[in-house]
Amino acid sequence: TRYFVDHRKVRVVGGRGGEGGHSFYSEPRKIYGGPDGGNGGDGGHVILKADRQMKSLSPVLPFYQGSHGERGGRKNCYGANGACVYVKVPVGTLVKEDGKVVADLTEHGEEYVAAYGGAGGKGNRFFLSNENRAPTLFTPGEPGQEKVLHLELKTTAHAGLVGFPNAGKSSLLRAISRAKPAVAAYPFTTLNPHVGIVHYQDYEQIAVADIPGLIKGAHQNRGLGMAFLRHIERCRFLLYVVDLSVSQPWIQLQDLKYELEQYKKGLSERPCVVIGNKIDLTQSRINLPLLKEQIDERVIALSALTGDNLEELFSHLRELYDTYVKTEQAQGQSPVKW
Repeated sequence: TRYFVDHRKVRVVGGRGGEGGHSFYSEPRKIYGGPDGGNGGDGGHVILKADRQMKSLSPVLPFYQGSHGERGGRKNCYGANGACVYVKVPVGTLVKEDGKVVADLTEHGEEYVAAYGGAGGKGNRFFLSNENRAPTLFTPGEPGQEKVLHLELKTTAHAGLVGFPNAGKSSLLRAISRAKPAVAAYPFTTLNPHVGIVHYQDYEQIAVADIPGLIKGAHQNRGLGMAFLRHIERCRFLLYVVDLSVSQPWIQLQDLKYELEQYKKGLSERPCVVIGNKIDLTQSRINLPLLKEQIDERVIALSALTGDNLEELFSHLRELYDTYVKTEQAQGQSPVKW
């Protein structure tokens, strides 16, 4: 399974410059032609390039290095420059170095030079002067820049499935999209976020993330802790998934909102809907009216296992998405498209 990755640590090294050439021109009847060693080529850069076709940082490798420049040649020939290495990243990638944001790639085709290649060395021709008519000095190429960067996606998905372990988030994502997260009857089946795409007849696509299960104390870094909460922070609206078959399911919702609010103030107030899962069970049908009495949010009761009432979820999910698009456009920003 190829997981969705929204955070990556990358070491980038620019290519080393080629060393300068060391030679003297010589041909018949012109023995003392003078120095003719050319300069070395510059090393290649490592360049991050935003690409709208990229949706995850999973293809990004942990190490990249630019090509080295070639050595300067005879007859004052310069060495070839090293080729640049282009690293494709999704639009909306933040580039951080030592905790500071150094680049924000928000447009398709936008580039950021992550590591510059080293300058090529000087050949002995460069050091020719009236005082030194036969210089033997030449310099090596300089090493390229070396950095450790942290790449982060500003947006994980449009909607995030938030719930405790075994609430049925992975089963629900399987039911509404083609994503295939693991499903099993034990906690923490999902350890990495999965993103599924919900398709509509007008060709709009809504990305829904199955985020690893939350436990009490997650804001204190218990369980998957901060990593879990960071994924949720990047979703535009939230789908709270509660297990209707347990006693007092509204307690789950209260605990979920408390953890989000402790992590970041206002996070629990994002547009949302409460999904009461496992409505196919008898106890769930008993608890449903009790849940609606206890909370103010809209409740969509469904069964990810049997597919009951998924149409209502599709309809409300589209309403949340359309509201998000209108809000972004009203603020003069471009909504995230998948």
